[in-house]
Amino acid sequence: MALPDSLKGRLELPVIGSPLFIVSGPELVIAQCKAGIVGSFPALNARPAHVLEEWLIRIKSELAEYQAANPDKKVAPFAVNQICHTSNDRLEHDMEMCVKHEVPIIITSLRPPEEVVKGAHSYGGKVFHDVINVKHAKKAAEQGVDGLILVCAGAGGHAGTLSPFALVREVKQWFDGTVILSGAMSDGWSVAGALAMGADLAYLGTRFVATQEANADAAYKQNLIEHSAEDIVYSNLFTGVHGNYLAPSIAAAGLDPNNLPEADKSKMNFGSGGNMKQKAWKDIWGSGQGIGQIKDAPPVGELIDRLKSEYVQACREFAERMPAEALQGLKAAAE
Repeated sequence: MALPDSLKGRLELPVIGSPLFIVSGPELVIAQCKAGIVGSFPALNARPAHVLEEWLIRIKSELAEYQAANPDKKVAPFAVNQICHTSNDRLEHDMEMCVKHEVPIIITSLRPPEEVVKGAHSYGGKVFHDVINVKHAKKAAEQGVDGLILVCAGAGGHAGTLSPFALVREVKQWFDGTVILSGAMSDGWSVAGALAMGADLAYLGTRFVATQEANADAAYKQNLIEHSAEDIVYSNLFTGVHGNYLAPSIAAAGLDPNNLPEADKSKMNFGSGGNMKQKAWKDIWGSGQGIGQIKDAPPVGELIDRLKSEYVQACREFAERMPAEALQGLKAAAE
């Protein structure tokens, strides 16, 4: 596994909780990290801009205090997502705060800017970049990112169309950094499947919307529990970039989910949720295709315990199906 040293031995489960616009705040991030997975949030969730530093101080302080009181616990580092687009006029300020407080991981979206990589590397931080195809992956790698988040078909929010079987295996041919897989994962079996394909970490977002600590409307959480993959619509109308959204939320906003127009890409604005009256994430709810596995909205710690149990079971079942010679090879390597 191509895990950075900052993650080795600090994860209960090989998972990053993806940054969720509006939904991810300090409560969710802290709960995720305490439970042993990387928690993250978009810098733009902290509004106005000065609130970002308050959040960083709070997250670092609470995690440090928890680790000191529980030295045997695996407390994961956290990450901040930076939207690298001309519509984000806070990028410079927000990166200055991240450098000042030495945020362990920066997750970049859209353009992979060299200046963000330089800023993070100046204090030993890591940069993971969202991509939906090999072309974007190679551009990000050229900028020196430490990891690639492969956003495949079925991922919540902004998503690609490629199968993970295609994208992971192709990227692994030439990229030796950390590979993180995103797309329709909501249980421990999915996490095990991501690693079986060659990913180093799984990237779960929608499943954490339906948790007690998530800053999401109760109706949003209930919709995730009640609906399934067939209720997901793929459209670029709301932000200018194609993404997956809950059809019932589109209908509730007065739009026909089966007849949505194309977006005007010249008016893309990620900081405001788009340029329509109906705002992405606030009115139009993002969701991945893995919602068929969501049956409740528990506390984060309880959910991660469940995911870990499922992950262990999946790995055990996979091992039972392995040829005898493969198992003997694993035992020999362990000895």
